[in-house]
Amino acid sequence: MPRIYIYSPSGAVRDRAALRRGVRRLQALGHEVQVDEAALASHQRFAGDDATRLAAIARAAASGADVALITRGGYGLTRLLPALPYEALARAAQQGTRFVGLSDFTALQMALLAQTGAITWAGPTLCADFGCPGEPDEIMQACFGDLLSGEGEGTGWRLPAPRPAKSAQLLAPQPAPVPGKLHVQDALLWGGNLSTLCALAGTPWLPSIQGGVLFLEDVGEHPYRIERMLCQLLHAGVLDAQQAVLLGSFSAYKPVPHDRGFNLNEAVHWLRAQTRTPILSGLPMGHVPTKVLLPVGARVELLLEGRDAWLLWGHMDGHSHPHGHEHACLHCGQA
Repeated sequence: MPRIYIYSPSGAVRDRAALRRGVRRLQALGHEVQVDEAALASHQRFAGDDATRLAAIARAAASGADVALITRGGYGLTRLLPALPYEALARAAQQGTRFVGLSDFTALQMALLAQTGAITWAGPTLCADFGCPGEPDEIMQACFGDLLSGEGEGTGWRLPAPRPAKSAQLLAPQPAPVPGKLHVQDALLWGGNLSTLCALAGTPWLPSIQGGVLFLEDVGEHPYRIERMLCQLLHAGVLDAQQAVLLGSFSAYKPVPHDRGFNLNEAVHWLRAQTRTPILSGLPMGHVPTKVLLPVGARVELLLEGRDAWLLWGHMDGHSHPHGHEHACLHCGQA
């Protein structure tokens, strides 16, 4: 029976009913669920003070669970980065614990990757995904089940149909078209929440990745803020150093009359005009119900044929090193 350890390393859990629903649903799926003693702690906006959350992270690392799943994101991990138990986390990952989360969890993932090279997983949180008021998303649950069974070896999705930019005639140079074919091999997969990742720029906690595949997502950020953060990565040389950039979901923002037609599509067109790195959109990852799980820090293969994309990492032997991808789990893709 797979064992799942639930802990709160970031924001305080305000929706206790969602936590209870999530635990019941995981148990109904046949999993043994252990909830950390401080999962419902609260200090200001945080799930306990810094010492409380550091102790919860240490307990998750020592739990020996198959999956250590965060309750929610929010904010709080960035201030803990100098004090994280890196050796314990890396040792736990090597021994088979899959650390899963997204949003603020990106800070821990990037720092752990930079300091130790350990693999973690971008994926669901307990409250928002398993504890949602309605039924949890089937694709998300299938991918989570594949992680526990060791069957998931990749994912596939279909890029959205291209939309021309209204300001295309003003762009100089013209944006590079999305390639109809692309094959990237043996590239390190990294990334996560765009805001959190940008906040680590210039610190020891952001890994320096050359020739990787970078994936990005965010929530509640207007397209001009998304573009501004992408500019930061562009001007810092991060985007040009990658073999591909994958854009996930950028959700829960509101356009305003002042935009005058500026939107996320315009921002992406502009970005494509600034870099030779292929930028592919539509990756099912982010603060949305339908999301896949991605091995942050694993070596991957990326293929694109027309609008059909595949990201393959193969069997994770010991949950730390990828091997062949003969049985890639592509049912987790998005139509």
